[in-house]
Amino acid sequence: MLVVQKFGGTSVADPGRIARVAARIKGAVQDGHRVVVVVSAMGDTTDELLALAREVTRNPSPREIDMLMATGEQVSIALLTMALQAKDCDAISLTGAQAGITTDGIHTKGRIVDIDTARLRSELDRGRVVVVAGFQGVTPDGEITTLGRGGSDTTAVALAAALGAEVCEIYTDVDGVYTADPRLVPEARKLDVISHDEMLELASLGAVVLHPRAVELAKLYGVPLVVRSSFNDGPGTLIKEVGDLEKAAVVSGVAHDVNIAKISLFDVEDRPGIASRIFRELARSNINVDMIIQGAMRDGRNDIAFTVSRDDLSRALEAVHRIQGLVGAKGITFNDTLAKVSIVGAGMVSYPGVAATMFEGLAEAGINIAMISTSEIKVSCVISREEIERAVRALHMKFNLGEAPAGGPA
Repeated sequence: MLVVQKFGGTSVADPGRIARVAARIKGAVQDGHRVVVVVSAMGDTTDELLALAREVTRNPSPREIDMLMATGEQVSIALLTMALQAKDCDAISLTGAQAGITTDGIHTKGRIVDIDTARLRSELDRGRVVVVAGFQGVTPDGEITTLGRGGSDTTAVALAAALGAEVCEIYTDVDGVYTADPRLVPEARKLDVISHDEMLELASLGAVVLHPRAVELAKLYGVPLVVRSSFNDGPGTLIKEVGDLEKAAVVSGVAHDVNIAKISLFDVEDRPGIASRIFRELARSNINVDMIIQGAMRDGRNDIAFTVSRDDLSRALEAVHRIQGLVGAKGITFNDTLAKVSIVGAGMVSYPGVAATMFEGLAEAGINIAMISTSEIKVSCVISREEIERAVRALHMKFNLGEAPAGGPA
């Protein structure tokens, strides 16, 4: 059986933890598995490298940032491979480029476009554990690019899909996927099983246990995921396609995101093509837009508000200022003191009144809602950032998420 295992930065934060990871990998080999391992940079290495760059210049080149950041994973893969070899486990480390991972040309936010598995399969056929640097790849022109925060998850799932692995195991510092962040809600419950769709929503809405792109790839290629702790042997959470009969829980979890900002354009001209022009300009700046609200028309004009990552706020403001005159907007404002709280559940599609219950829970906690967004399996509300912890706890209690649903998966 071919298994892809991914270990995050906390799992390989020091030599002692690296040795424990090596012992776990050797155990999988002894159980008869062929193993590909994807590793993140050690501990806080990524943040430390970024801090170094900013000490040199306030505006570092994205290309050179990628050159710098890619070194973090190279340290991890070399040390882990040495630890495996010290345990008489044959292993070899490969950078993203050596592993055949081709990415597009977008620095610091690259996407995997192809994987040539020839080298990986050759090393596996020799009986070796292949340790691959996560978070990175190389363009057809030979330029190193990184995949953005959490990109090692994406590397692991992409390799699992390309190699036809039976499972992709994501090892991290938590026991699995919880009904809410257990740091905010002590009574949060670990889920044994969750669907790809639910996990994708949770990850996109702020649950940091998995990167959204990784879950998206897993759903697209049917890769079963298991989120497990690096520090114990618990079974973790299985993420897979879940049938209708298994959707016992109306709401599976509460997610939150404090890294958001809202931009509002006032008195925008109401004519065809205006929204397209605004959001095309944001797309050209490589900015992802989340929630969008257009106000009621008055005198041939309306207001448009949308949310972006707070990290992208300055670039987003530059983009909308560039086209302010072209769309006739009379004013632009922003608010970076907001947060988003969301409920997610595949069972919501069949049960009316879930959104009303959410709004009721927030109202009972005295929390005002600034924006609302819905889909078949989630409802999101933008609120004041200072109220986010109270909101998460209130919703977790309102939907009784501390209790396992009767007759369904825990």
